[in-house]
Amino acid sequence: MKEAYLYEKKDDGSVKCNLCSHRCTIKQGRRGICMVRENQNGSLKSLVYGKLVSQNVDPIEKKPLFHFLPGSRSYSISTVGCNFRCLHCQNWQISQYPQMNNGAIIGQDATPNETVQDTILSGSKSISYTYVEPTIFYEFARDTGVIARSKGIKNVFVSNGFMTADTCKDSASFLDGINIDLKAFTDKFYKEVCKARLQPVLDAITLMHDLGVWVEVTTLIIPGWNDTEAELKEIAQFIKGVSSNIPWHVTAFHPTYRMLDRPPTPVETLRRAREIGLEEGLKYVYQGNVPGEGGENTYCPKCGTLVIARYGFSILENKLQDGKCPKCNQALDGVWH
Repeated sequence: MKEAYLYEKKDDGSVKCNLCSHRCTIKQGRRGICMVRENQNGSLKSLVYGKLVSQNVDPIEKKPLFHFLPGSRSYSISTVGCNFRCLHCQNWQISQYPQMNNGAIIGQDATPNETVQDTILSGSKSISYTYVEPTIFYEFARDTGVIARSKGIKNVFVSNGFMTADTCKDSASFLDGINIDLKAFTDKFYKEVCKARLQPVLDAITLMHDLGVWVEVTTLIIPGWNDTEAELKEIAQFIKGVSSNIPWHVTAFHPTYRMLDRPPTPVETLRRAREIGLEEGLKYVYQGNVPGEGGENTYCPKCGTLVIARYGFSILENKLQDGKCPKCNQALDGVWH
């Protein structure tokens, strides 16, 4: 266990956690919504510090990050717990583990130094804090990230974006890239599907971009929930309002966990979503979970030349030259080196 970062002690012995936008006030002996932060005698403790349940070497494209060291590997880690309760969670076995097992915490002990060393030995160029919301194991992520940066290893969050402004600002000191899920554009969706709110996510996307962290956005399109042209257009317009340089990934839903009443997303819906993003002025829009459609490729926003060809999470061809189009010399937005 480790004392938490970014929290306040109250006169009555309770504590207020300021890491995520739930801003839980936690009484003595109780835990926050994430189920992995506990008030112990007036101090907030992280119960998952160094308790890793997942350590994998993934292609960076799996995050998904398409404009961040393409073709490289990312050492991906996670603990149990999450601050969302998404009905369609793909990793519910670990995200909801404490909630479903009377608060039990599991994981293999690791230190930040060991994690960085394992990253180097794996040949990975980055560490991804992923699979569940990394804010809930922020202490371990931050301590690891600072060491990683000093060794030339980049740091990536795969996040639901429900972090506070203080967390965004603090994480920008070690974070190089982030993919934020913009799950929908209505509070109804966030409240009923995720037990959260929309506005903090919008604020985090804006702030992370303003802080200089490389941002990509993902929207999982769920039939009957967030697949109308009007809502997809609103999402695209919001992203464009932050920056037209932000890549938008529109990905296919498959029934899972507690959302088994919806069919898989039709490919036609993804095609139309990509068209909407491009029509609204985004430079880079990608279709996910449907390999071979061509919507995974990166094209020069100036001349239309194919510069990175992909199939699934694999790079088939990368024609970028120092981050520029080989035909017209246009610089493409991203982290290329």
